[in-house]
Amino acid sequence: MEPMDIVGKSKEDASLPKATMTKIIKEMLPPDVRVARDAQDLLIECCVEFINLISSESNEVCNREDKRTIAPEHVLKALEVLGFGEYIEEVYAAYEQHKIETMQDSLKGGKWSNGAEMTEEEAAAEQQRMFAEARARMNGGAVAPKQPDPDPSLEA
Repeated sequence: MEPMDIVGKSKEDASLPKATMTKIIKEMLPPDVRVARDAQDLLIECCVEFINLISSESNEVCNREDKRTIAPEHVLKALEVLGFGEYIEEVYAAYEQHKIETMQDSLKGGKWSNGAEMTEEEAAAEQQRMFAEARARMNGGAVAPKQPDPDPSLEA
């Protein structure tokens, strides 16, 4: 396969998982709204461009500070520099929530440990809860942060 055989893109071009992006797009819209395939593709390309833009500016912020690793504060500063300052609080809240969830996962032995795994129903419910939180954040609603589940192995 030649480099340009993949949907007209060269191997160096980055993309996002189409199925995941389509699900996110559909989750953000009312159930009676349909999105043309071309519009979905355009939205995905916009997301890729946005990520490239933020990454590039984050790198410049990092370089100005003589750092070699882009840190979350560099990304937040890049958002501000690029005129997305109104989103910083929301982005920071999502980042803090991610840190909490990641810490909880590591305390439980990770998502894939043989310990207390989620059932398929629990995983689907958790996924729907997270989608609802994302929808609420995008629509300007406030969502209470997820409370840590008590670890039954730590009780007693």
